[in-house]
Amino acid sequence: MAVSARAVFLDKDGTLVEDVPYNVDPGRVRLMPGAAEGLQLLAAAGFRLFVISNQSGVARGYFAEEALAGVERRLREFLAGEGVALAGFAWCPHHPQGSVPAYAIACDCRKPSPGLVVRAAREHGLDLARSWFVGDILDDVEAGRRAGCRTVLIDNGRETEWVLTPAREPHYKAADLAEAARIITAADGPAHQ
Repeated sequence: MAVSARAVFLDKDGTLVEDVPYNVDPGRVRLMPGAAEGLQLLAAAGFRLFVISNQSGVARGYFAEEALAGVERRLREFLAGEGVALAGFAWCPHHPQGSVPAYAIACDCRKPSPGLVVRAAREHGLDLARSWFVGDILDDVEAGRRAGCRTVLIDNGRETEWVLTPAREPHYKAADLAEAARIITAADGPAHQ
């Protein structure tokens, strides 16, 4: 597969949708302010959009992995209503300290590891050097940088650790996804056909 497409990888909770801890109720899914506008800008600029999310509630025994399908469906419905399509939605159900043995593992897909981003790039022919990762904590930034993407931190107060290393230093900061999209499109412009 030729590698040429550009993508924006998006954290889900606190970046794309309101953060309701361990939520698998599709009725409680709400887009963050600025999310619809930001996604519309990115899609219009030719970026493919992917959600990359840690979902340790599976490993912790709070809900079955299958419950995430309803959240994904609801999110896709919201975005379709805004004229935006997701190219992919991937989650990591693992956590090393989980209580469900099958999921209580150290893995390469839990952010800050870049496994889900790298897998999406391989499966969809994405050029990671021309792609971005947008999230609201430094683990998102690190996952993006480790995958070879540029990064935008949504600086909305959700990051509590602020352990900065070169791998966790965002390329840019933004107040919301709309501002992040403006930064990205200003840096990269429309897709080159």
